[in-house]
Amino acid sequence: MNLLVTLIKLYSYVVLLRVILSWFPASANNQWAQIHRFVYAATEPVLAPIRKLVPPFRVGAVYLDISVMIFFVLLTILQRIL
Repeated sequence: MNLLVTLIKLYSYVVLLRVILSWFPASANNQWAQIHRFVYAATEPVLAPIRKLVPPFRVGAVYLDISVMIFFVLLTILQRIL
């Protein structure tokens, strides 16, 4: 059980890293491109189904994706259960 809680925390840090990396677009020549690809590949299988249920919505001229916020709410509920 303790291992599972630790893995959940580590994964939540990867999701948080994805949020931070989304503020800095990576190009093919960027040294961070491999990190971007890894983080997105590791988190997209979890965030994509949430995004299908609650698609990004328009706020003014931009779209707001709240899938990460929903993920953290669900994660908090899961941690309380465990």
